Amino acid sequence: MELRDAVEADAGRLAALTDTPRDVMRNLVHDRTVRVAERNGEIVGFVSFDAREGTVHVTQLEGETDFYDDLLDEPVRFARSEGMAVELLAPDDEPDTQDAADTVGFEHAGSGPYFNGTSTTRYRLDDP
Repeated sequence: MELRDAVEADAGRLAALTDTPRDVMRNLVHDRTVRVAERNGEIVGFVSFDAREGTVHVTQLEGETDFYDDLLDEPVRFARSEGMAVELLAPDDEPDTQDAADTVGFEHAGSGPYFNGTSTTRYRLDDP
């Protein structure tokens, strides 16, 4: 597995992973930091994040769950280098995301907002 920055040409594959329009994924690549995991030249997952007000916010974690830990290490590494905390909202119906957050060292920080009728749990890592 190899991690790299996403480029605009990756938008089609990211759209396929998320069942989201290609234009939305192209905008994501331009507006956020997006790191992709590749296996044998194929994108198998990605993480997107942005930084504001002293916190790195993980905005999306998608793909094969085997790579979630490695993908989450990317925003954590960035936060560590910048002296920032990291936050992640994990949908309560996605235990693989929650397990990866726990494995990487995030702490439960309470309930998060509802997205499309699904409750979320807020995870935070104050001192990556």
